[in-house]
Amino acid sequence: MTGFPRYAVYFAAGADSALSRFGAELLGYDAYTGDELPFPREALQIAPDWRDISADPRKYGFHATLKAPMTLALNKTEAELMAACAAFAGRARPLPVIRPVVDAISGFIAVIPAEPVDTLQELAADSVRDFDAFRAPLTPEDRARRKPEKLGERQRDYLDRWGYPYVMEEFRFHMTLTGRLDAERRGPILQMLRGRFAALKLDALEIDRIALFKQDDAKERFRIIGEWALAR
Repeated sequence: MTGFPRYAVYFAAGADSALSRFGAELLGYDAYTGDELPFPREALQIAPDWRDISADPRKYGFHATLKAPMTLALNKTEAELMAACAAFAGRARPLPVIRPVVDAISGFIAVIPAEPVDTLQELAADSVRDFDAFRAPLTPEDRARRKPEKLGERQRDYLDRWGYPYVMEEFRFHMTLTGRLDAERRGPILQMLRGRFAALKLDALEIDRIALFKQDDAKERFRIIGEWALAR
């Protein structure tokens, strides 16, 4: 089985941001504090089983993946990974700015960019490369869990090279709000989520920080243990 603890480098919007509160309330979990939150009444009205619908993303907290969850390599420590996060964030770069929308992606609903942003793809690719030295190799069980037989050839290559299939050209920025939904359920839920998101009046979102998330064991959710503003 996958070793623990596991770590991931994600984008999270900032503890006090309206976007973080939006996501945490819908997931019923705040990865900054570790607190459980009551679900919005509107979500429970449209879907009484909202706890089940949001169960998968709740495990990870509201985020967008930059470096997928990994067990640390044997010669690496948490302190070294945190230092690497600080060094990564300290390198000046053009910061991506997206126009965020709520839409369906591969059967689930997420906050995604309305159109591709090259600097965002570059930030994600840099994250995959720069933090890979901290990743323990995939075990055969880990690899099988990714169902490589259902992946495309390039995705399988990326799984073997980087430990995760959805990187580089396969990367799609998304901040997940639900698990996979059948098409007939997706419409009303998508409409509700778009309405709640519209109330934020968030026309542009700067990807201005990285956060280090940690999962202590399989029964625990990911928690934010460090956050760094990206230099510009």
